Amino acid sequence: MVLENRIEQIKKQLHSQSYKLTPQREATVRVLLEHEEDHLSAEDVYLLVKDKAPEIGLATVYRTLELLTELKVVDKINFGDGVSRYDLRKEGAEHFHHHLVCVECGSVLEIEEDLLGDVEKVVESRFEFEVRDHRLTFHGVCKSCQSNSKS
Repeated sequence: MVLENRIEQIKKQLHSQSYKLTPQREATVRVLLEHEEDHLSAEDVYLLVKDKAPEIGLATVYRTLELLTELKVVDKINFGDGVSRYDLRKEGAEHFHHHLVCVECGSVLEIEEDLLGDVEKVVESRFEFEVRDHRLTFHGVCKSCQSNSKS
């Protein structure tokens, strides 16, 4: 039921900006919701969408992901490996969430809380710069890889 609520919320978000949640867009959104923790690339999304709706082409998935990015339903992210990935914005989130990327195993952990509120205030006052969003990615070694290297 949570999945259906999120789809309904995204549908309203699209409608508020004069877009419809077409069957192709809905299939893409469903894949993103079902794999929310996976940080999927466009190609990953396409392969998973093909299982649900074989008639959807790669170009349609790309266009849908770009539209969802424009409307701030998803965030397009890159962890330094040259591959764009798509991450759903949490419902009601003002800002993009932060990530911890392990440089050894490639795992990605999300930090949901906004750790940069004070930094934003400094940037806005000192540089007279209106912050609209921010992204923070830490690159390091995860707990599991640290344990493996010690043993």
